Amino acid sequence: MNQKKVDEQFMRRCIQLAENGRQNARPNPMVGAVIVHPFQSEGDGWRLIGEGYHVRCGEGHAEVNAFASVRPEDEPLLRDATIYVSLEPCSHWGKTPPCADLIIRKGVRRVVVGCIDPFAEVQGRGVQRLRDAGIDVTVGVLEEECRWLNRRFFTFHSKHRPYIILKWAQTADGFIDDHGRSLSISTPFTGMMVHKLRAEEDAILVGRVTDERERPQLNVRHWTGKNPVRFVLSHDFTIEQVFEECRRQQLQSLIVEGGAKTHQSFLEAGLWDELRIETAPITVGDGTPAPSIPEGALLVKEEQWSSNNISYYVNG
Repeated sequence: MNQKKVDEQFMRRCIQLAENGRQNARPNPMVGAVIVHPFQSEGDGWRLIGEGYHVRCGEGHAEVNAFASVRPEDEPLLRDATIYVSLEPCSHWGKTPPCADLIIRKGVRRVVVGCIDPFAEVQGRGVQRLRDAGIDVTVGVLEEECRWLNRRFFTFHSKHRPYIILKWAQTADGFIDDHGRSLSISTPFTGMMVHKLRAEEDAILVGRVTDERERPQLNVRHWTGKNPVRFVLSHDFTIEQVFEECRRQQLQSLIVEGGAKTHQSFLEAGLWDELRIETAPITVGDGTPAPSIPEGALLVKEEQWSSNNISYYVNG
């Protein structure tokens, strides 16, 4: 196996590990780290001697946990080892010491990084510190996948707003209600999946009319996790004010579950990153039309759950 394939193999493991921090790492990014040592057998081979991920904000980063998992008898192997990290090691003091300094102290031979950290206090400084210490550093292995993993974190720090997911359910003929009367479009299972999504995101928003008409709870009662922060959009509480509050509370993602008018206000302003559209095989003939899928939206995935279809789009 050539080096490129080896690097991709272990970076995929980093991404897999990082996903374990989805609930508790935020507002920090999800990060995974793997430490491997080369050995000679019948051909070239690699032995995994340590791995870890960022479990919880304020606690040890992925690199710290990976080094802590190395057995004492394997410590001498670090001088010839490679550490794979899905996100650039930090170079600044925050709630924990710089991971770049830890890697240097451990004396590994090579570091492979998935993508550069966009956070203002890092942004290439971690990689530069490693290189200045004489460590061989490779950057950009499975970069797109690593960036996608932390798309909420990247959007929040680069665009200074939350990552926005517009979500609605519609009939097969393209309506979200029956002349203002609510429809049971979601199934019990897809309804549970909505609660799973809420548990994974930081905030949720509906419009004033939806709030007054339906009094939605917008919580995670059918899943396990923390309820998202609840916002109601109105003339007195605008989109920009929502963003200001998200910045203040470090809320990096926002689900929009409002009605057609609320969704349209975000779509017209180009303020969206993902669309999640559930379509049921029912028709009503007339009612409130579902929002139109905007030009430039890229379909990335479709799922069939019982009779309903869920389409996922990203802003291309």
